[in-house]
Amino acid sequence: MRMMLTFTMAVALLLLAGCSPVPRSAESMDVMEAQVAETINLFKERDPGIQRFFDQSAGYAVLPRVTKGAFWIGGAYGKGLVYENDRLIGYCNMSQATLGFSFGGEYFREIIFFRTANDLRRFKRDEYTLSAQATAVAITAGAAAKADYKDGMAVFVMADAGLMVDVSVGGQKFNFVPHHNR
Repeated sequence: MRMMLTFTMAVALLLLAGCSPVPRSAESMDVMEAQVAETINLFKERDPGIQRFFDQSAGYAVLPRVTKGAFWIGGAYGKGLVYENDRLIGYCNMSQATLGFSFGGEYFREIIFFRTANDLRRFKRDEYTLSAQATAVAITAGAAAKADYKDGMAVFVMADAGLMVDVSVGGQKFNFVPHHNR
């Protein structure tokens, strides 16, 4: 039973990892851009102090909808857009695997700010993973004022919907695809 569960989870993560972050049509790109704009506005409404990260960062990635589920073994997946100096430079997706005391499912939004151009380059070269030691700040009024960069990034999350009990270890892996202006 345990081996079957592990195999099923591995197959699911491989399928998710194979999903391209690039929208397949102009309509889906319009939807993605609207979701990203909504996410940015919600983060700024909840905590206006986050503006300093938009102003001071070399770039940022916005994942407007990350889906997460777990029953001992967990996984999450989301797609988003990547900006450098407020200019769209590409697309990203995130896959996450966890192991531990985790039950339930949820949706959340995530923004990752990159302190320097070098930190953004690392992300673009797919050298970016967030481990269990990385700290994401749950966005609430005043949270951004206390937050700072760790290892060249500042990560903020906002719960959207769902219910999850999660005491697990895992990591997030990102994939970047450059945007080509047509």
